[in-house]
Amino acid sequence: EVQLQASGGGAVQAGGSLKLSCAASGFPFDDYGVGWFRQAPGREREFVAAITWSGGSTYYEESVKGRFTISRDEVKNTLYLQMNILKPEDSAVYYCNARRLISYHNGKYYPHGIYLDYWGQGTQVTVSS
Repeated sequence: EVQLQASGGGAVQAGGSLKLSCAASGFPFDDYGVGWFRQAPGREREFVAAITWSGGSTYYEESVKGRFTISRDEVKNTLYLQMNILKPEDSAVYYCNARRLISYHNGKYYPHGIYLDYWGQGTQVTVSS
């Protein structure tokens, strides 16, 4: 069974820090790019940060650059998001995601590939001013 178990959320004051973790199981973690998304009340889910399957490249949403750091531990099959200098606008439910481009799925061939996505259950981050 595929599982992405997010944890580490909580309530902090502006300027504080939190470290989110996402423990993966049930699929080959090493083969997947992984990342974090967030969704605030009344807003669409948005991209926060991602790291490639090799860990060689990272990507960040503009507003979190310089404050958030994404990393992965292949031994522990865990994804992390270190969040520093938190702002009230960072408040949201944070979801971890695992993504892989595949050519075959459910017996069908996709010549240009399709993305296979797994999602965690989310962890709440609340930043007060």
